[in-house]
Amino acid sequence: MSLSIGQLASKAHTTVETIRYYERCGVIPEPPRTSSGHRRYPANATQRLHFVKRAKTLGFTLDEIMTLLELNDGGGDRAQVKSTAQDKLAELDARIRHLRRMRSALAKLERQCSGTGPVAGCPIIEALSDDRSGFFNSAESPLDS
Repeated sequence: MSLSIGQLASKAHTTVETIRYYERCGVIPEPPRTSSGHRRYPANATQRLHFVKRAKTLGFTLDEIMTLLELNDGGGDRAQVKSTAQDKLAELDARIRHLRRMRSALAKLERQCSGTGPVAGCPIIEALSDDRSGFFNSAESPLDS
């Protein structure tokens, strides 16, 4: 059984545009076409699109997803898959650390603001506007890695 692009989009809970984009990127192979030029996807294309969506949910980029798909399609070994997952975990851990620093910096600014009176003199606005505030330029800037 083959599917039209619209049928595939519906079954995979995505859009026709997304499927075309994934084809252009090489995430999904270009399907055969009918004599009238319409794409006809194999039934397993739905599973591949679900794989891509799940991997994106875990934070994998399309390039990383391509690597995982190539390993799966080409019979790669688990060590390569695990290494890819470990790299993603390290990246996510770094992003979480950075987000915590961002939150801490914003919380510090929020505590310094009284929340009353005119905007002029607001420590949040001053820190964002003034290069001389030192908040983002100092050696102890909360956003430095």
